[in-house]
Amino acid sequence: MRPVPDSKPIVRSRTPWGMWWAISGAWWALNGLTHASSRASMNGQSFMESAKYDFISAALWVPFTVLAFWLAERAPVTRISWPRTVPLVVGAASAVVLVRALFVIATDPFIHWYTNPPVFSDVLITSITNNFFLFFLFVGAGHALVYARRIREREELLSRAELQHLKAQLHPHFLFNTLNAISAYVRAEPDTAIQMITRLSTLLRHALQRAHTQEVSLEEELSIVAAYVDIEQVRFDERLRVVWQIAPDTLSATVPHLLLQPLVENAIRHGFSSLSRLGTVEIRTERHGNALHLLVRDDGVGLPASALAQLDQPIVTSNTSHGIGLSNARERLRQLYGDAHTFLLAPRQPHGLDVRIVLPFRPFSRG
Repeated sequence: MRPVPDSKPIVRSRTPWGMWWAISGAWWALNGLTHASSRASMNGQSFMESAKYDFISAALWVPFTVLAFWLAERAPVTRISWPRTVPLVVGAASAVVLVRALFVIATDPFIHWYTNPPVFSDVLITSITNNFFLFFLFVGAGHALVYARRIREREELLSRAELQHLKAQLHPHFLFNTLNAISAYVRAEPDTAIQMITRLSTLLRHALQRAHTQEVSLEEELSIVAAYVDIEQVRFDERLRVVWQIAPDTLSATVPHLLLQPLVENAIRHGFSSLSRLGTVEIRTERHGNALHLLVRDDGVGLPASALAQLDQPIVTSNTSHGIGLSNARERLRQLYGDAHTFLLAPRQPHGLDVRIVLPFRPFSRG
């Protein structure tokens, strides 16, 4: 399941250096243990005698490994920066070689790295052979980790931008439709128009306050649907009936903001606008284990097979007859939940449409 974007801006993360110190320490401790065991079995030494050399050598690599990751983070080698950063990495590798050679010379009287007192030039050559390219290997590994993290951050930015675009499409679409309905009552029934404007102001205030929010509690989402239904019931008068079947244990669930309102709008406007008979919209929520089930059902005219097929294609523009509600909901769910959701459209018999959504059940937290 994809991580879900919230309303906070993305700030490029820095590597958690405490974690890298711990990982480097654990890696080199394991490396020292492996080499000490191998040396003891090959040379007939005791494990403790072998460990004295291998653990000290491995421990000295811990800060150099963190240095390699630090360089990959702060001075990455790129197509543009390489004239500046490659000499920096070469200089760091040379410093590592020199420090390790000096360390061997300084500690040989106590640790006895060599049977006979070593010559510095020999130690330096050995250090170059053992350490120079190994440091480059860790710099390369650091680059791979840094690039992988930045790719994830870039994907998250693109995903959030796409979600904001999809959500932004809902506001003018909804506003246009509602104002169009109100305009029909301004002269003929001004009191009715005033009631609808009051409901609309509530909806718009909420939309503006939640402009950058991707998820809300189901209880809050249903309150928006209820305000919208109030507007439409004024318009349709006795021709619209809305049945609410809301399980109390679902109200705390997390759902995408403005997910249900476009679906209910689609059911009312496209399902009943051409009918003279009573139309019923059912809104149902249920919890089944770790899954939240949402259903918006109507007994209107339904959708032809060609329209259902079109909704399985890339996002449909708002000037199509059914596009902005169903296709936008489908795309937003795909962006937010990936494969961890279900979105099903099913024609009803003899007429109407079922929209079924299954989401992971997560309690909503304002933090």
